[in-house]
Amino acid sequence: MFTTFRGGQSGGWRVTSLDQVKGETLAPVRSLSIINAAAIALPLLPSQTSWRLAGVTSHLRYVERAEKTQLAAVQAELGRVEASCAALIPIRKSAAWWELTQEERRQIFEDKSHHIANSLKYLPAIARQLYHCRDLGEPFDFVAWFEYAPEHAGMFEDLVGMLRATEEWSYVEREVDVRVVRED
Repeated sequence: MFTTFRGGQSGGWRVTSLDQVKGETLAPVRSLSIINAAAIALPLLPSQTSWRLAGVTSHLRYVERAEKTQLAAVQAELGRVEASCAALIPIRKSAAWWELTQEERRQIFEDKSHHIANSLKYLPAIARQLYHCRDLGEPFDFVAWFEYAPEHAGMFEDLVGMLRATEEWSYVEREVDVRVVRED
């Protein structure tokens, strides 16, 4: 199942901010639409869609069995009614990251950066899904999608700040932060 995020003039989510974190940004847009389908959704019309990012969900990487069990026990599903705020954060890591072995990436991801251990305290208030894009020829390696209720916005800022301060994030060469709210 492919998930396509289209930035343009219409969609179910209204863009409240689009910030360049590192590297090249994306074109400013008014709205974001999300399409889940058996194939990557193409842009509707160039006048309506400024950019398109696609990815697939996959098995969890860099996790051990106990961590996977912990995550499954506390993570919330996407699409909760109260979660009217969201963030789309596409990320591309450097060639140096991909030259590391799986074990070396795991060591940086969890043993040094504590990505999973430190993120657990933000669940279930913040729901998240990671979409893999690297092998699809997309401009990013991953697209991270987070949903949360307005009262958890500060908590989300803490989570993003914590993750960006880790050794793992020193390997990020491009990142854009798109914040949205659900359209009524």
